[in-house]
Amino acid sequence: MSPVLANLFLHYTFDDFMVKEFPSIPWARYADDGIAHCTSLKQAKYLQRKLEERFKLFGLELNLEKTKIVYCKDDDRQLNYPNISFDFLGYTFRPRHSKNKYGKFFTNFLPAIADKAKKAIRKEVRSWRLQLKTDKTLQDISNMFNKKIQGWINYYGHFYKSEMYSVLRYTNSCLIKWVRRKYKKRKHRRRAEYWLGTIAQRDRKLFAHWKYGILPAMNNGSRMS
Repeated sequence: MSPVLANLFLHYTFDDFMVKEFPSIPWARYADDGIAHCTSLKQAKYLQRKLEERFKLFGLELNLEKTKIVYCKDDDRQLNYPNISFDFLGYTFRPRHSKNKYGKFFTNFLPAIADKAKKAIRKEVRSWRLQLKTDKTLQDISNMFNKKIQGWINYYGHFYKSEMYSVLRYTNSCLIKWVRRKYKKRKHRRRAEYWLGTIAQRDRKLFAHWKYGILPAMNNGSRMS
């Protein structure tokens, strides 16, 4: 079945069913991945049972390994439950520390970039093989990949942006490898990192993550040249 036909089939099997039979339950679906927000464990179990029946009616099955009931634990919901997190569209939703407008910390149930998404981004950055592009200038590399970096920030930076920092720092480390390969005088990592850090301080618009302050370190700068 083509992706378009599969989506239309799920629209009838799931979307229409939820609208007609459970109009009070908020839900979202993308391709074959979906979530529904229930008000109680009893309601969640009932919904899961009805969805299993609905899918069987059309020769489909819920993936019971991926289908789970999750307790959205926060300051207002403090019971204990075995599942308190889930992944959806590249985000992990789970309890996280937040700060309100008065500076008080509390626990909120929030999304942030998922570990699987971080791993996928690192894999793609590695595939760029920046260290082998010594025939390119830093501006060339920016022209080649900056839109991709900006796209990741645009998508994953909406919530809990700090969870992205490790991925963006990894991009810096790959750029440092490029510097070490390209310039003989900067083969030492600290020299390469300092040189790239000075460029970043001077021209933060060159790479999207530099604009957000994720810069190569400039340690021991007084000894670098």
